[in-house]
Amino acid sequence: MNKELNIPNHVGIIMDGNGRWAQQRGMIRSMGHKEAIGTLKKLCIHMADVGVKYASLYAFSTENFKREKSEVDYLMKLFVNSFKKEFKFMIEKGVRVIFSGRKDPLPKKVLEAMEEITQETKNNNKLVLNICLNYGSHAEIVDTTKKLCEMYKNGEITLDKIDEDFIQKNLYQDLPPLDFVIRTSGELRLSNFMMYQASYAEFYFPDIYFPDFNDKEFDKAIEVFNTRNRRFGGVKSESKSN
Repeated sequence: MNKELNIPNHVGIIMDGNGRWAQQRGMIRSMGHKEAIGTLKKLCIHMADVGVKYASLYAFSTENFKREKSEVDYLMKLFVNSFKKEFKFMIEKGVRVIFSGRKDPLPKKVLEAMEEITQETKNNNKLVLNICLNYGSHAEIVDTTKKLCEMYKNGEITLDKIDEDFIQKNLYQDLPPLDFVIRTSGELRLSNFMMYQASYAEFYFPDIYFPDFNDKEFDKAIEVFNTRNRRFGGVKSESKSN
């Protein structure tokens, strides 16, 4: 990658097209999810190496529980295996893993695996990997509103304390706003992904399924990001990234 390129501080990736990738090859949808884990492992290392500081991945939405039970069950088992085995490399690579989303109704084994990888990587600081699991932006805003109401009720805050920055800090995770959102598979929508955080993000929709979204494809995305003149409320930014 060109060292002169501006690297977005916080990248969001909607990992779309796993099932279609498998079906296109005559395989069951689950094989696409398995292949995606291999892609994700390489991509995390690459993002950390090029200087991305935060990456949020849309792994499983609240609506995904409506899929076929067999596919959901496979994904839950895949999450457990990934967090306990496949993601162990993140400990040595300096990647800190955190999660965004509701715990209910995730299975106990998934929650335990999430807690384990979170604790094992809590001191890492090269890349913060925010995995959005059982996540929905509407749910996040509702849960944050309830949290702030409880804080106000308990006398922990006053109304004048609540502003945009305060809300940002009290979402599922206290992360900087998204700079760049990538959705693979060519679909042109956010699908309830981090809408508050993506208010001023740039968007990129490559016509490629996530299992094929390798390092070179990511570099192409960064080149596209560098062609954008970012504007915040109508004011042109002095640089193409934060």
